[in-house]
Amino acid sequence: MVRCLVRRDTYRDSVELMRVAAAVEQRPGVTRAALLMGTPPNRELLAGAGLLEGEAGGAGPNDLVVAVAAVDKTTAETALAEAARLLVEQLATPAAAGERPQPRTIAAALIDLPEANLAIISTPGLYATAEALKALKRGLHVFLFSDNVPIADEIELKRLARKKGLLVMGPDCGTAILDGVPLGFANAVRRGPIGLVGASGTGLQQVSCLIDRLGEGVSQVIGVGGHDLDERVGGAMMLEAIERLAADPGTRVIVLVSKPPAAVVARHVLDVARSSGKPVVVNFLGGDPAAIRAAGAIPAQTLEDTARLAVAMSRGRKAAPGAPRAARARIKPVRRAAGQRWIRGLFSGGTLCQEAALILSARKAGGGHTAIDLGDDEYTVGRPHPMIDFRLRNEHIIAAAKDPATAVVLLDVVLGYGAHSDPAGALIPAIAEARKVAAKGKRIISFVASVCGTAADPQGLAKQEKALRAAGVALAPSNAQAARLALSLAGDGLAKEASP
Repeated sequence: MVRCLVRRDTYRDSVELMRVAAAVEQRPGVTRAALLMGTPPNRELLAGAGLLEGEAGGAGPNDLVVAVAAVDKTTAETALAEAARLLVEQLATPAAAGERPQPRTIAAALIDLPEANLAIISTPGLYATAEALKALKRGLHVFLFSDNVPIADEIELKRLARKKGLLVMGPDCGTAILDGVPLGFANAVRRGPIGLVGASGTGLQQVSCLIDRLGEGVSQVIGVGGHDLDERVGGAMMLEAIERLAADPGTRVIVLVSKPPAAVVARHVLDVARSSGKPVVVNFLGGDPAAIRAAGAIPAQTLEDTARLAVAMSRGRKAAPGAPRAARARIKPVRRAAGQRWIRGLFSGGTLCQEAALILSARKAGGGHTAIDLGDDEYTVGRPHPMIDFRLRNEHIIAAAKDPATAVVLLDVVLGYGAHSDPAGALIPAIAEARKVAAKGKRIISFVASVCGTAADPQGLAKQEKALRAAGVALAPSNAQAARLALSLAGDGLAKEASP
C-alpha cells in the first residue's frame, strides 16, 4: 500500500529529509519511505521505485513529496502523519533568547557573518545554480552539495569561479576539509603538509585517514565534484585547487585522486601539476601510470599506496610504488560447500567499490565476483545514503547469504562526520543472520571488511574494529588489502577462513 503527501511550496535540506525518511522507515509495517522535492527527475525516480501515487504525480519543483509504502492503508497514513510531525519538529526548534532568526538568503547571512568566505549550498539542483552564482558574485567560495545540476550550469559556475579566483566544490560534492574544518562526509584527521584534491568523496576519505594513521596530516582536502574532469568541464576546479596548493606554504606534497579523466583533461591537469614545483602523487583509479610518470608525477595504484607515497614524500624520503600488500590475518582451514567460489562486495563508497572491483577483476576467476555501490542513485531513491542508514546493505547481506555461490562478503565501513553513529552495531545483526541462513544450507560464509576512519572520529576507530572482530569479521587496514584478503579466502575447495 503506497500513500503520498505533497506539501506545496515547502523546501527542506536533503540531509534533513534523509533523516526523517530513516526515522519513518523504522516504524512497524513500513517497508519504504521517501522524502524528495518534486522535481521531474525525483518524480521519475519515485515512479521507478513504485512510490509515486495520487497528487504526487503533479508535484512541482517547489513542492515536497512524502511517499510511504506500508503493509496496509492505516499504517501508511499513520507513517505520513509521523513524517509531517517530524518535519514540523525540526523546523520549530526555538531560538535562544535574544538570538537572531536563521537567515534565509545569502545576503542576510552575510549581514550576520560579514567575514564569511564560503557558502555551503544544498538546494534542489534546479535552484542550486542561482544560489551559487549569488555566492560567487559576492566573492564566496562554494561547497555545492546539491546534485542534478545541469552540466552547462556547472561549466558556467566554474568559469566564473576561475575568473574570480574562487573554488566551486561540486556539484554533488560530499567531502572537503578546509583549514581543518570538515564539510559533508569527512573524518577527524590531523593537520599536516599534504594537500589533497579529488573528484571522489570516499577516495579522499580513505587517503586522508590512511595518512593520519601513518602519523602525518593534511593541509587541505578539496573535493571538486564527480564531473569536474569531464572534457566539457575541463578540470576547472582541479586546476584551481592545484594552483592554490602550489601557492600554499603549508602544503609540501600534492595528491590527486580521481577516476581516469578525459585524455585532454588529464594532460592539462598533469601539466599544471608539474609546474607546481612540489611533489605530486596521482591516483587516476585504473588509469595508465605511464602518462603520470611521464609528466613528472608519482603514480599510485591504490588509495593505500597513494597515502604511503604522499607521506614518504612529505618526509623527504625517496618514494616508489611498492608491491601490493596483503592483509595479515590469522587463518584456519574451513571446508566450503561445492560451488562456493564468489565474492560479493557491498559498498557504501563509490570509489572504494571501484577500487575493489579493479582488484577482484585482476584475478582471472570467470567473472563471478561482484562489487555493488549501494550509494549509487539506482539504490538510493527514496532512501538515505548507506553511510547513514544500513538497512539496504543489510538486506543485500542476507540476500548474498541465500546465494549458494557466495563464499565471501566484502564490506567497507566508513566512519566520520555525517556517517552512522555506530556502523558496526548496525551491521552485526545482519552478519549474524546471514551466518544462520548459510548454515541452514550447510555453508560457511566469510566476512571481510576495512574500516575507513581515525581514532578521533566520533564513532571511534578502535571501538568499531573491536566490535567487528568480535562478530567474526576479518579486518584489513585498507580497502585494497580487504579486497586481496577476500580473494585469498574465496579459493575453491579447502579455503582459508580468517579468525577474528
